[in-house]
Amino acid sequence: MSKTSPPRLTSGELEILAALWHTGPATISEVHAALGQPIGYTTVQTRLNRLVNKKVVAKSDERPAHYRAGFGPEEVSRHDLEVLVRRVNRGEVVPLVAYLVSDRTLTHDEIDDLRRLIDEAERQARRENKPARGKEGQK
Repeated sequence: MSKTSPPRLTSGELEILAALWHTGPATISEVHAALGQPIGYTTVQTRLNRLVNKKVVAKSDERPAHYRAGFGPEEVSRHDLEVLVRRVNRGEVVPLVAYLVSDRTLTHDEIDDLRRLIDEAERQARRENKPARGKEGQK
């Protein structure tokens, strides 16, 4: 998708973007229907126009216009998570992960995914000759 990071988006803009990810390129009416919630047609139109102005969504020249997401879900979530880690946790990932793991019941698949991610992080740290942070290295 895009090579730049997406700007900060409101929850309403994220809902519109999620509808576009689900439907693919769509008209205002199609996005409105895909939202599946009581929201005005003109509100959808306004939010789409804001997303176009922010260069997060592209608008076709055809009539009716079709709107297409310019960023994928991973790009948007990556940017928001980087901001969260930097601002809230002063760049530390462990407090965020600890909160997420302790605040909800994880499925076995989620636990397996986390183990794979940790294993990959350990392999990468070894390749870069960075010692893994053990209990004695924690603050």
